[in-house]
Amino acid sequence: MDDISTAALLPIPVRTLSTDAPTEIFEFAVERFQAGGDVAVAFLVEIRGGAARGLGAPMVIDADGRFCGYVSGGCTEAAVAAEALLAMRTGSDRIVKFGAGSPYFDIALPCGGGISVAIHVLRDETAVKGVLAALAMRHAVGMKYSPEHQTLEIADAPRSAGWEQGDFMAVYRPSTRLLVSGQTIEAEAVTRLAEVSGYEVMQAYPEARGIDWRSKIDEYTASVLLHHDLDRETNILGAALQAPGFYIGALGSTRTHRLRVDRLLALGYTHIDLERIHAPIGMFGPTRDSIALALSILADIAATRLTRYN
Repeated sequence: MDDISTAALLPIPVRTLSTDAPTEIFEFAVERFQAGGDVAVAFLVEIRGGAARGLGAPMVIDADGRFCGYVSGGCTEAAVAAEALLAMRTGSDRIVKFGAGSPYFDIALPCGGGISVAIHVLRDETAVKGVLAALAMRHAVGMKYSPEHQTLEIADAPRSAGWEQGDFMAVYRPSTRLLVSGQTIEAEAVTRLAEVSGYEVMQAYPEARGIDWRSKIDEYTASVLLHHDLDRETNILGAALQAPGFYIGALGSTRTHRLRVDRLLALGYTHIDLERIHAPIGMFGPTRDSIALALSILADIAATRLTRYN
């Protein structure tokens, strides 16, 4: 029986979860695999021209037709799921092209480009569980897919996703953590919008004693200081400057920041240290209300992370 005849007997693909978060996507894979059904994992492995997602973007497809994740902007996912259902029926992996260069003339990407998607029939959930464990511990992690051997393995995180000696290497990094310091309306607005955006938010209180704030700031943490008094930010700002976080932002005008720099230089910090501080905080300004400022701050954080890990 050919693919067209087989496809007529397969379930209709239906999106079950609207998310592009790798943790949620891979949790779905483990859940369905452990339930005893067939599961396929799909990865974006080639981009021709423009694309809505980055290399390594995952999807998971259950044998009953349910799927989650994105490899494009939403225009090809049902077709990917249909191909995955065929792969599960035949028990064999496949790589499929969509958009430019694809045999599917009726599936066009709005960006005008093309993508290739590798579909792996999951035979062992070890690698997927390993990625989830690493992300839970806030470590970057790699996943190696071998088309030749049709295997999926956990690996050290590469600098960026791509092909290496015939294998595709994906990389997944922890979600953004936000450390917010300040009991102000601006801090409240940033916290609300960050939580809605899926960021993990921690509140830092300068007056709290015995807390090692530096230990709470990892490579994937943005520290945001929203005080109207420079004295109140000193403790948290010092911790952020000594930690590997990818973003430090502080409220205040250009004049206020000059005062901040002078104070920190007197405390022994260097100009190189202080260049890490985004101040005045935010991507655009000046703003005149707390929501606009929160949007400006979160946009700056997202842009900074994207630049670092693009």
